[in-house]
Amino acid sequence: MEEHDDNIQFKISDELIENVEQLIESKDDANILDLLNDYHHADIAEILEETDINNATYVIKLLDSEKTSEVLMELDEDTREKILDTLSAKEIAEEIGELDTDDAVDMISELSDDRQLLVINHIEDQEHAQHIKDLLRYDDNIAGSLMAKELVKVNENWTVTRCVKEMRAQAEEVTRVHSIYVVDDNQKLIGRLSLKDLLIASPRAHISEVYIPKVDYVYDSEDVEEVANIMQKYDLEAIPVVDKNHILLGRITIDDIVDVIREEAEKDYQLAAGITRDVEADDSIWKLTIARLPWLLIGMFGGLGAASIINSFSGAMGDYIILLSFVPLIQATAGNVGVQSSAIVVQGLANNTMDSNLFRQLFKEFTLGLVNGLAIALIALCVTHFAFGTPYKVSITIGLALIAVIVMAALIGTFIPIILDKRGIDPAVATGPFITTSNDVFGILIYFVIAKAMLGF
Repeated sequence: MEEHDDNIQFKISDELIENVEQLIESKDDANILDLLNDYHHADIAEILEETDINNATYVIKLLDSEKTSEVLMELDEDTREKILDTLSAKEIAEEIGELDTDDAVDMISELSDDRQLLVINHIEDQEHAQHIKDLLRYDDNIAGSLMAKELVKVNENWTVTRCVKEMRAQAEEVTRVHSIYVVDDNQKLIGRLSLKDLLIASPRAHISEVYIPKVDYVYDSEDVEEVANIMQKYDLEAIPVVDKNHILLGRITIDDIVDVIREEAEKDYQLAAGITRDVEADDSIWKLTIARLPWLLIGMFGGLGAASIINSFSGAMGDYIILLSFVPLIQATAGNVGVQSSAIVVQGLANNTMDSNLFRQLFKEFTLGLVNGLAIALIALCVTHFAFGTPYKVSITIGLALIAVIVMAALIGTFIPIILDKRGIDPAVATGPFITTSNDVFGILIYFVIAKAMLGF
């Protein structure tokens, strides 16, 4: 058996994959189990990702249900979907029965509606099945879709002795106990319980005498991004979820929020790069084309607009045709400044660190743009005049245009994301091609307007 040290980070190797595949081919089940027994379920998932779907399915069916369910949740969504297609409804139900309700819902939601019903009907634990049905009713991107039903809750009227007994029974169904929640007789959340306070309290004392009334919570209809912000702000590992009547429904744990943050970051990154849909590197050419083409078309029309502006001024330039040589400088500077400004604003909006006063933020960016513009314009003036031999008047024109373009780009890069956010549109769409293209067009227009005013052509 390959040695595995828990203190050494797992590293996959060709030798390991080859070993696993050979054992599968020879159907040496005992040695397969012996080999994989010491590996974490995330490591096993990584191994299965590197082999073909038939081998992965073989291993999944070989492992016990408890470990299999954990491995399945670690697999890439596409790989998991392919494996689930090879399993019967009863086999899937066995795996789902080992999962917490939030993970169970994540897995079962990948199935068709008809197959979901078949799987749920095969789940032996009826309460678990009902919880899954309840959670499946929630739309994506709200708190209810992330929560797990498994938690530890106690009644305010219980004695400490009964509380400990009830907690022991409930804890058997909970993978990790982050908090102990206190409810009243109507199951309304009224507070939380400190384990320290519970341990030092008299066995005959009632929970109402020792619980902490202050408890952070979210409503089941809350947006998942808002939940992520709350948990991040208050450094919470878990947060209870209540309905509009304040009845305790479940809890959301940090692992689910990390997934939300990662998915949102990926989406914003793609939007900033001009990709309008959630895509992966291994998606079809058609899907990737549909995701990228709209923004490329915007860029194309923006380029045509800039070209038409240049064309309209080119005939009147006369002796100042050299101005065309500096068009790339103007465009690159405008695009870079706009993307920088919008990226900072989008980040501030996502982290709730943005100044709520729009005019104050615009003035700040105006000042910053002016400082940067003066510095860049001075350098450009010296380089164009002394290094390139450009006429002094033309160099001054380029410098003034750079100042104006940088200030304009900074304001556009700040203003557009804020306005989009206020209108409920993801501000990430403002970065990348959108800002770059708009600043290219306006930058060229400002450049030639200033040039015409300065040089009189």
